[in-house]
Amino acid sequence: MSHDENIKTLIAVLAFPFGTHAAPLLSLVKRLSLTVPDARFIFFNTAKSNDAIFPQDSIKKSDSIRPYNVSDGTPENYLFSGNPIEPVEYFINSTPENFKRAMVEVAEETGRGFRCIMTDAFFGFAADIAQELQIPWVAFWTGGPRSVLAHIETDLIREKLGVLDDGNDEKTIDFLAGFSGIFASDLPGEIICGDITSPMAGMLHQMGLKLPQATVVVINSIEEIDSDMVNMLNSRFNKFLNIGPLVLTLADQTISDPQGCLQWLDEQAKESVAYISFGSTVMPPSHELKALAEALETSGFRFIWSIRGNPEEKLPQGFLERTKDKGKVVSWAPQLKILQHEATGAFITHCGWNSVLESIVGGVPMICRTFFGDQRLNMRTVENLWGIGKGIEEGEITKAGAIKALKLVLSSDEGKQMRQKLGSLKKLACDAVQPRGSSTANFETLTSIITH
Repeated sequence: MSHDENIKTLIAVLAFPFGTHAAPLLSLVKRLSLTVPDARFIFFNTAKSNDAIFPQDSIKKSDSIRPYNVSDGTPENYLFSGNPIEPVEYFINSTPENFKRAMVEVAEETGRGFRCIMTDAFFGFAADIAQELQIPWVAFWTGGPRSVLAHIETDLIREKLGVLDDGNDEKTIDFLAGFSGIFASDLPGEIICGDITSPMAGMLHQMGLKLPQATVVVINSIEEIDSDMVNMLNSRFNKFLNIGPLVLTLADQTISDPQGCLQWLDEQAKESVAYISFGSTVMPPSHELKALAEALETSGFRFIWSIRGNPEEKLPQGFLERTKDKGKVVSWAPQLKILQHEATGAFITHCGWNSVLESIVGGVPMICRTFFGDQRLNMRTVENLWGIGKGIEEGEITKAGAIKALKLVLSSDEGKQMRQKLGSLKKLACDAVQPRGSSTANFETLTSIITH
């Protein structure tokens, strides 16, 4: 990375390399790079995550965005134990030193200082780096507005509710505006359970304390769909900018559909198909996968199921053969395009924020099986506040519960009402990204913060 005369602005981008975090941050950077042509964005991230999100050919071509690898903190000769939290904790324990070292290396190599630091909002330590370098800190929150408010209020929530054990999880959070109908047990575990000094909980607690110091907090959401939350967050932050849904603002990528999902959907009746995907990080346990398969087979509803790994091993014996006329099981699916297809009538999801937004953009009601993080909070918002989906009964998939949920969404009046409500939210999302929409105006504000 040589001294380069064309680059007037050097911007440090610090990614969180787990879950669906680094890819949305890179999407935002790609969009910014088109509006700030004389800037170079250095994308600091672990080698493993950079390899996963940067197509190999793009690295050589793009001058405006450069991946730069930082240490992931794992010891030499490290062997993964199978515990998914372990690599995350190694990484968190190596921050912020790994990022600081890499930033110094780049500044020395280019002979330039950074003009701005953009980070995943998880990194509260960026407040100190930004202050030290006297540059703006742009924090990008990849979840929804309700969850970021809960993290900022962690100390208050713990003070009012105590630390969660089985006895008090039915307490409601009625002391926070906009949280009526939400229970303590719906909050991300790090806020309300156990030791706040463990690496993950400690990082999120620190984030909650530091985010109000950010120059701007950017969120992949839409002002108009949750105006109470937006007003509260506007009062907590220096600047709070909703610039979503990002999926509607990115140049239309060529759609990869190797297994022909869209062609198959073209042959199905309107709003008749359930699309199933639990995201890229979790999978329900085998007894739940079996129950869901049995529910699909018994109910006879049509389905597309995107499942990682070998479906023969994960689904009941003979299921694929018996349901081949009704369903399609694939290892990867163009999710947004499926949700935007008129044949799709239900989305069985883990309720991650990106999936919720894509469901709104597609106008498809959700059946939610949540696992961790902000997913339960998203589910409550979807179910109680917007009325555009249902949590699975008892929180885990049973054959009877899945059949009931499928019938409710695909063939009842309540399902129709969900679709009508989704129609209104979808319109708000589409309006926000129009030339005169709120997300477009907020994006222009963000661009000016980065360039000045």
